[in-house]
Amino acid sequence: MQTTPEQALGLSVVSFVSVFLLTLLFCTGIFLITNTIPVLVFFLGVVGSFFVYYVTYTYPQRLAIRWRLKASSQMVPAILYIVVYMRHTSNLERAIGFAAEHLQPPLSLDLRKIFYNVQVGKYTTIKESLDAYLETWRDSSSEFIEAFHLIESSLFEANDAQRIRTLEKSLQVVLDGVYDKMLRFTHDVRSPLTNVYMLGVILPTLGLALLPLASTLLPGLLQWYHVFILFNILVPFFVFYLTTNVLAQRPGGYGETELVEQHPLYYQYASNKPYIIGALLALPFLILGLLPLIFHFTPILSWFGITSDVTFAQIGMPFFGESLFFGFQDSNGPFGIGSLLLSLAIPFGAMLMFAYVFRAKTKEIILQRNDTRALEKEFASSLFQVGNRLGDGVPAELVFGKVAESAQGLKTEAFFRRVNYNVQQQGMSVERALFDPQRGATLYYPSQLIRTSMKILVESSKKGLAIAAQSLMAISEYIKNIEKINDRLRDLLAEIISDMKSNMTFLAPLLAGVVVGLAGMITLILSKLQLLELAGSDIGNLSTLLSIFDVANMIPPYYLQIAIGIYLIEIIFILTATLVTVDAGEDTLQKTHLTGKNLVRGLMLYLITAGLSIVVLSILSSVVLTGFK
Repeated sequence: MQTTPEQALGLSVVSFVSVFLLTLLFCTGIFLITNTIPVLVFFLGVVGSFFVYYVTYTYPQRLAIRWRLKASSQMVPAILYIVVYMRHTSNLERAIGFAAEHLQPPLSLDLRKIFYNVQVGKYTTIKESLDAYLETWRDSSSEFIEAFHLIESSLFEANDAQRIRTLEKSLQVVLDGVYDKMLRFTHDVRSPLTNVYMLGVILPTLGLALLPLASTLLPGLLQWYHVFILFNILVPFFVFYLTTNVLAQRPGGYGETELVEQHPLYYQYASNKPYIIGALLALPFLILGLLPLIFHFTPILSWFGITSDVTFAQIGMPFFGESLFFGFQDSNGPFGIGSLLLSLAIPFGAMLMFAYVFRAKTKEIILQRNDTRALEKEFASSLFQVGNRLGDGVPAELVFGKVAESAQGLKTEAFFRRVNYNVQQQGMSVERALFDPQRGATLYYPSQLIRTSMKILVESSKKGLAIAAQSLMAISEYIKNIEKINDRLRDLLAEIISDMKSNMTFLAPLLAGVVVGLAGMITLILSKLQLLELAGSDIGNLSTLLSIFDVANMIPPYYLQIAIGIYLIEIIFILTATLVTVDAGEDTLQKTHLTGKNLVRGLMLYLITAGLSIVVLSILSSVVLTGFK
């Protein structure tokens, strides 16, 4: 960042003061116009100013953590590049240069900086510059430093066999270090994620059940906009903050960023056209959900001589009696079961938009990603075959076709046939057949593992077929080791991920749907009792009961349901991103794909449960109250 610490701190202070002053001016304007002090607006403005200060103050630190995690995820490929290169050429400078050339930023920039510091005279040798750079990883990745020191010591080994053993030991050291750190992370992350889910999902959902009655016991103090602020702003922010802190502890080296940007279908993922189509699909449902407000607060119905509300008896549903369909109580409404059912269209429209957008963006590219994952699982044995053929003296230009013939029915067959087609039919070199910007085989399989292996094949084959064969054998062993580590880590994470996923897409929507049905039932019962009182019915101390539980002072179930639906959508977004990051690191493609799927599962279960609960509980309460006259 081209800024100084003083400038970063100054931005934080200025941001805090600016938001606070704007809040103060806004509240003063409201006071001068309405002669009331907007306590809630002032409180939210103060909270917002502290939030802006926190975000701007910690942004450089969070950016540095993100940079370091991304760099540490490239450590294992970096050590692999250096070890494979030094197996045939014992030259540290060229090995580091080879790794810097073929790695992605940010670690490639760090390795280039090692050479830059020597060229500008800051250090006299590459080793001195390298040791100074390694000190920056002393507190976070000691295994990376140890691996490099083993590589340096291999330069002084007396015989070639011992030198190669030392190099292989360095690769094993960094692999073991990554495994140990991820092992500790899987144990440490279990309790924080469980606490996040309980405090951020389960307790708020259960608390929603108390809101309808709480609003009647606190007349005028608890309004519908308080629910929106609490459940759609404060609670999701609290969950997001806690999950961000948990994920900041995730070590790098596992779950590398895929090369999605280089995929031929990336234009579909980057396109914004699905958002326009998704918004058009959602618009009719949003209008349908807003009909109660449109009919009540606009003169549209009066233009046609239609009243703004009707009873259920008038529309052919006598079992609900004289209850109003929309059920506005003075200016505080709507309370009717009909408006509550219509409100379900709003979260459905939002879900439909996001589900369509995310599916349109990832439908085709995710299939190729799955093919790539399948190819990675088969790649170790395929590389072993390629290494054997190269060791037998088969040229690199012919080896892909021969391996493809022996891998029929596997994903590796398609990959090697694509390479062989580029070489035989297009007249490309092996390097172009693999990495050509338009037709390269690695474009269709965007995997760092496959790309790394093929780059090492191309570079080592320049030294001879025997060296290329040895390099591919070493990579094959490396892939087997890293796959064992990944499988073990997935096993350790499986319980956490499956629990949170099932709760996110099943338990929370189910509870929320029942809460909405209970809110509708309570409102309907109190409304019917109010009608009975107006009709002069004498049911015990009915007037005393209704004076305590006044329907007009309750939070309308219409607003409550909309707040719950939006809250579930936000929670699914946050928790899906958290689970993907815990399982696979920073993977935007997988995050987008799974968010769309989880939204459909969670929201459809919620909408079905809420709809059935509203109808069934309302009918039961109507039947029970029918006997009272």
